[in-house]
Amino acid sequence: MRENHTLEAIKNYLLDQPQATMDYPFGPDVMVFRVKKKIFAILSLGKELKGEQDYWLNLKCDPEEALILRDIFKAIIPGYHMNKQHWNTVILDGTVPSGEIQRLIENSYQLVISILPKKQQKLLLTNR
Repeated sequence: MRENHTLEAIKNYLLDQPQATMDYPFGPDVMVFRVKKKIFAILSLGKELKGEQDYWLNLKCDPEEALILRDIFKAIIPGYHMNKQHWNTVILDGTVPSGEIQRLIENSYQLVISILPKKQQKLLLTNR
């Protein structure tokens, strides 16, 4: 992902999730997205690879699906600085279709709210 409007679109999509918030607990270059104080995404400038430096998006993922996605997309790797069984990192280099990134964001959000108390889940789901 080399275009700023794509980064802004992803950031906006993350914030469009019901009651999503963003903060910077790890410094000004690491955006953390939460719902009810639970992290569902982390967006930051990643490692420089082959002379390019792209943004990296950490997302929670079902462990079986995480492995499948890593096989399908070279730009999806085990979660950087995260539990590699439950998190993937999407390198935003333009090779993962935007529709797939949106689906992964929605899945991450759903996985996080699924562990919230039922009352909170119901409120979030009715606000969609």
